[in-house]
Amino acid sequence: MRSTTLGSTGLQVSRIALGTWQLGGDWGAFAEDDAKAAIHRARELGVNFFDTAQAYGFGASERLLGAALRDELRRRRDELVIATKGGLRRTATGIARDASPGALREGVDASLTALGVDHIDLYQVHWPDPKVPFAETAGALKELVEAGKIRHVGVSNYSAEQMAEFSRTLPVETLQPPYHLFRREIEDTELPYTRQHGIGVLVYGPLAHGLLSGILSKETVFPADDWRAKSNVFRGETYGRNLAVVRELQEFAAFRDMTVSQLAVAWTLAQPGVDVAIVGTRRAHHVEDSLAAADLSLDEDDLKEIDSIMAAAVPVSGPSPEGV
Repeated sequence: MRSTTLGSTGLQVSRIALGTWQLGGDWGAFAEDDAKAAIHRARELGVNFFDTAQAYGFGASERLLGAALRDELRRRRDELVIATKGGLRRTATGIARDASPGALREGVDASLTALGVDHIDLYQVHWPDPKVPFAETAGALKELVEAGKIRHVGVSNYSAEQMAEFSRTLPVETLQPPYHLFRREIEDTELPYTRQHGIGVLVYGPLAHGLLSGILSKETVFPADDWRAKSNVFRGETYGRNLAVVRELQEFAAFRDMTVSQLAVAWTLAQPGVDVAIVGTRRAHHVEDSLAAADLSLDEDDLKEIDSIMAAAVPVSGPSPEGV
């Protein structure tokens, strides 16, 4: 597994991180033993970077990740990089943004307990909160760094302008944005900004939440408790057109002895400014397929041909239920 230094944090991380959104309940039911086996397999194959969030089941994902890694967290804590996110809370009508100092302090303590650790390597604000001045959010996180509860601070789903404002109080060290072949808007502003300021980038959704897995079709039926069942990205004309594009990408990938999912992950890692791709799965054999992408290389001709194929695609917007 290739590794890299994550921006200016100094953290040495695998270029693929295992994400755990799928372990919080938003993607339907699953067997915990299978999920733990996937985490163990990722670790065996060299992954040392694991990304979760308080809002992924409000502790459910963090607890499962902590339980799966318990032995290594006791014996080899310094070899693991644990990232989580906060700044969301449950309300009577759904999930709301809350990056107020009090909520962040409570959230960090809750995440430490759920994960079973005494510090968090990378703590990220899940979404910008327009109701709370960024200086207050950043100031609270600075205090938590000084207290030793978190080591590094990043943001997720922030624009370049928002990162600049946040950094007036505390430098943003990492950005976690959505990025995949069907969603590329960060190339215009956010990636140039992060490259200019030495900010590490770990992208989520490189498989377009399954669209680039190669296993979906027009006949695929998502369970009612899977957020994709209600998403326009996975139904109607947009879905049909993009599935046709995926089929072309599959042919391109097969000619190069790779799967379309490996191609999708390798493409994100080939983009200037992208340090890490986050992949999520609940099955060990899917882990092996995704991690192989870290060792694949795409040359300029490959990237141009991929762009040509993608010209027929319908760009998609952000995921739900994360798009709060």
